[in-house]
Amino acid sequence: MPEPEIQYRPLTPEQEARRRKRSIAIALALGAWVLLFFVLTIVKLGPQILSRPL
Repeated sequence: MPEPEIQYRPLTPEQEARRRKRSIAIALALGAWVLLFFVLTIVKLGPQILSRPL
């Protein structure tokens, strides 16, 4: 049994702009979350982690 073909309506320029802004907001929130985890990890491990030999 063949799958029915899905047809999408094209987005209006306003919808495209909203989608772009939403994507940027999600990306910034994800970046902030990663940065927060990084900073908390460094704080928890202490300042000695930055001066240890590699």
